[in-house]
Amino acid sequence: MLDKTGIAKRIAQEVKNGMYINLGIGIPTLVANYIPQNVHVVLQSENGLLGIGPFPKEQEIDADLINAGKQTVTMMPGSALFSSSDSFGMIRSGKVNLTILGAMEVSERGDIANWKVPGKMVKGMGGAMDLVASAKNIIVAMQHCSKEGASKLLKNCSLPITGLKCVKKIVSDMAVLDVLPEGGFRLLERAPGVSVEQIKNATEGHLLVTGEIPEMKI
Repeated sequence: MLDKTGIAKRIAQEVKNGMYINLGIGIPTLVANYIPQNVHVVLQSENGLLGIGPFPKEQEIDADLINAGKQTVTMMPGSALFSSSDSFGMIRSGKVNLTILGAMEVSERGDIANWKVPGKMVKGMGGAMDLVASAKNIIVAMQHCSKEGASKLLKNCSLPITGLKCVKKIVSDMAVLDVLPEGGFRLLERAPGVSVEQIKNATEGHLLVTGEIPEMKI
């Protein structure tokens, strides 16, 4: 199965030239490291930065320059700083082409649960609610199963919902899947060394498998 880096590398293949992209906390932030050099995109952060650059080297760290996940970042030439209200204005008006998020659960209808686990304290949902309601395309980076082995691709989410019918594609440590408009997961690719049967056994929601399923090329 893929590690976090492998998931990020595969998602980077979905990035297209000219996109404005918002990267969620966790695995999604790693995607920026693997975008091909000939693909030019603009990374947007909901705390007020357009044009996020690579993570800084130690001598370049500026504690005041952070992304929404509180990680220190750099700025690309031509970047802009502004208030978070302007940043959310961009998100809510549909200016962000692609949002890449982590998730704890995704349902076969494309519902996503990624902001709260009951009984655990969280500081708030951050920008997740706005991002899933407004993004033109949402790709989820996630583990296919919990540490206990339970599927996280479900018929119905059991955790508090972040957004309904919004996820378009999932890249897990086991597979690449589309979420079908009529409901269900369509298997597109499998991780190196992972069989279709393993993916079927790890997926609670309806899984559509047609034809030969190729291995991912990372």
